Amino acid sequence: MTEIEGGRTVRVGDRDIHYTEFGSGPTVLMLHGGGPGASGLAAYAPNVEALARRFRVIVPDMPGYGRSSKRLDRSDPFGDLAAAMTGLLDALEVRSAHVVGNSYGGAAALRMAMDSPDKMGRLVLLAPGGIGTTRALPTAGLRALLAYYGGDGPSRDKLATFMREYLVHDPDTITDEMIDNRYRASLDPEVIANPPLRRPSGRSAPRTLLRMDLTRDPRLRRIPHPTLVIWGAQDRVNRPSGAHMLARRIPHCDVYLPAATGHWVQGERPEFFNSLTTTFLTGMP
Repeated sequence: MTEIEGGRTVRVGDRDIHYTEFGSGPTVLMLHGGGPGASGLAAYAPNVEALARRFRVIVPDMPGYGRSSKRLDRSDPFGDLAAAMTGLLDALEVRSAHVVGNSYGGAAALRMAMDSPDKMGRLVLLAPGGIGTTRALPTAGLRALLAYYGGDGPSRDKLATFMREYLVHDPDTITDEMIDNRYRASLDPEVIANPPLRRPSGRSAPRTLLRMDLTRDPRLRRIPHPTLVIWGAQDRVNRPSGAHMLARRIPHCDVYLPAATGHWVQGERPEFFNSLTTTFLTGMP
């Protein structure tokens, strides 16, 4: 496996985007979720080596996270993330890529498919955000995630509760080292001052929420890309019913709901995810 040691940073518009690259072959762009202390490699550490045997794997820190710039357009966050990731592909002279997106990154991947379909190959969505977000109250897991920087501020106990009670179905999946690493990353002063993932507020909040509910976008029904949705049957952050909602709207969409699995499918069930995703991205039946 070939890795760019320590990753690289490229300029995309007025932001710096940090990414790490592995392997060679068709390009796969992997977009992480939006929990406290999230980053590309923290989300996909159990997966990059397996996928890099067949693909060129690019794992960025999205705007607001890790070692990338923290600025984000809050009036259209998913659209802004999608534009930044399309810009990253342009900066790396990648004409098109398969895109894997988890949760927050899944919403960004869907917007990429709708906004820039020519930049996309196949699409893998892992419990994506933005699916029916205006149609029901937030789940307990999403409330815990959004509350992390509120109240008394971030704490290791808050993060441990979110990761072990809501991120996965089996709490033993989450090690103390994972919590410690994510907690340290969550204490970035820029992020504490301006958390990238929070409830829209103010007079523009209703309009922003409507933009963030991707199932209301008519372009969803015109996505031409072969799409694989993987959604843990015991997900307590984003409701698994969203998988069926996507299957009804996206024309070429397969759905898997692995049993005894929570929100972080690729971390809780890495062998399952790696095998299924590799098979799907290589176009095998």
